[in-house]
Amino acid sequence: MRILMAGAGATGGYFGARLAQAGQDVTFLVRERRYQQLQASGLVLQTPQGTETLQPQLAQASSLTGHYDLIIVTVKSFALDQVMEDIAPAVSPETLIMPILNGLRHIATLQQRFGEDKVIGGLCKINATLGDNGEVIQMTPLHQLYYGALDGNNDARLQRVDAALRDCQVDTRFSDNIMDELWEKWLLLSTLGAVCCLARGNTQQILTSRGGEALLQGVFSEILSVITAEGYQTRPAATARILELLSDPATPMTSSMYRDLTQGFDIEADQVIGDLLLRAKRHSLATPLLNAVDVSLQVYLQQR
Repeated sequence: MRILMAGAGATGGYFGARLAQAGQDVTFLVRERRYQQLQASGLVLQTPQGTETLQPQLAQASSLTGHYDLIIVTVKSFALDQVMEDIAPAVSPETLIMPILNGLRHIATLQQRFGEDKVIGGLCKINATLGDNGEVIQMTPLHQLYYGALDGNNDARLQRVDAALRDCQVDTRFSDNIMDELWEKWLLLSTLGAVCCLARGNTQQILTSRGGEALLQGVFSEILSVITAEGYQTRPAATARILELLSDPATPMTSSMYRDLTQGFDIEADQVIGDLLLRAKRHSLATPLLNAVDVSLQVYLQQR
């Protein structure tokens, strides 16, 4: 299977590297700065097990040739419009596109551009970041990759994707209910991002502060009410596990959006929080805590 990994940041770099190491034909589509960096130093993985370096196949939009069987999109959501332009020449009638982005708005965007039959569901769970020299740093052993048809019909095309991905040295989950997995990932990451960005700290600091637990539970409840109104069929055991994970004061957690904010980078405010508010408005839901988070993020973006 010919695979194009759109992006070679922490997510794309890690999972693309594991696919390449497993013998898959993987090409990384990257921008000029990342292209030069990877050409010079290789793709470096720093994991709890040690450091590995590989020489990846690279392409830039101007040099992209041929069609791909699977395109995995791993860029930040605010870069999606440009990436759709970049990958368009690589899309054939048989190509499948698997986005691994935060939120859910990107699914409709990709379907409108390339067709509903081309987009499949995907998400990952990994604690990883890029180091100062562009190395991919996996901070914990967690490295799960979920995928499946959005309508639950995992036909022969999806079976072929699973055959390519399942032996790539990561924990793969071929799901027949990927939409619920996507809703639950959004519940987790948006709650985490909201409380960390609003309080400017990690969950341990928040939970040990006066009113911190009430803040986290209030944000969680608002988001759960929104995604339920939007079609999420609540799985109580799953949502309880998410809240339990977030509410553990012994484990300090932060979101990628918070880490980007503290470094002065652009953030996925509209895609992670703003889209929730649009959906809440559609159902006349009161979301005062999310509103406060959104104002805080907008002020940050104005001040960048």
